[in-house]
Amino acid sequence: MGHGARTRRAATAVALLAVAATASLVAGCTGGRGTVEDGRGQLRTPTESGGGSQSGAAAGSVLAVKIDNARTARPQTGLNSADIVYAEQVEGGMSRLMALYATKLPKAVGPVRSARESDLELLRQFEQPTLAFSGAQGKLMPLINNAPLVVQTPGKVSGAYYRGTDRSAPHNLFLRPDRLLSAAPGTDALTTGFHYGTAPSGGQPETSRTVRYPSASFTFTWSADRSRWLVSMDGTPTVTSDGKRVAPATVVVQYVKVRESAFYDFLGNNTPYTETVGSGKAEVLRDGRAYDVNWSRPEAAEGTEFTTSGGTPVNFAKGQVWVVFAKAS
Repeated sequence: MGHGARTRRAATAVALLAVAATASLVAGCTGGRGTVEDGRGQLRTPTESGGGSQSGAAAGSVLAVKIDNARTARPQTGLNSADIVYAEQVEGGMSRLMALYATKLPKAVGPVRSARESDLELLRQFEQPTLAFSGAQGKLMPLINNAPLVVQTPGKVSGAYYRGTDRSAPHNLFLRPDRLLSAAPGTDALTTGFHYGTAPSGGQPETSRTVRYPSASFTFTWSADRSRWLVSMDGTPTVTSDGKRVAPATVVVQYVKVRESAFYDFLGNNTPYTETVGSGKAEVLRDGRAYDVNWSRPEAAEGTEFTTSGGTPVNFAKGQVWVVFAKAS
């Protein structure tokens, strides 16, 4: 897929010049917890096509949905239709997912939960992405509303969301993607920098890999019969609401800096900020093997390249990709 067109570069550069001039205004919306980053989002006025005032999703826009991953939120719906699933650490060492849809839109996705500051940086690699989420703390919303994305919350498009009856709130909010996008935008919307094709040489045989957060875990077990990695979360096999096992073709364990942000939840727990711009180490799991690779994303508006020690791009297997952000040591 590669990076895709980058026609927004000039606009991005101009917008970034405005950050210093508006930083005090943004910080003033956050209260007394310190300076707030701008999420590396472009600063826009409410009349522009960012989160301020839009009537619908942008044409060709990838759909990103924040998905609840608490035990009481499982099984999730629509997860197997995602092209990419990102897993990140949130408050209290728990985990949350963000699923990206470009080649297929399921009938429903969820449970839908709130956004985090890190999402703004992660989504900068996509062209005017649509972000579906249930809300965010009030001090973060000004940053989300000024980011270069299409904000679609229940408050904006109530007809796109519904409450399920098989579980209690807040774990019962679901999205109907076809109420946001008329059709799947296609692979060109996935400007992630990922490459697909023949497996690289080398690697080590791998049958199982576990990534642990303070209060959550992800285990990926290779199934030779299915040629997929079977997902388990918190020690339990992960199935969707239709009873199907979640099984990506490629798993990436990406080691990143996870630091404190300027935001806290209602219990006083700090919200971790996962830095996805920069460079570092990663492991790519595909075809029953593990590859130690390097990752690089020099700018927020670029995709992430995964390469061998010699600089050769690392191909992923065709199919769903899971990217689990793990704290670099």
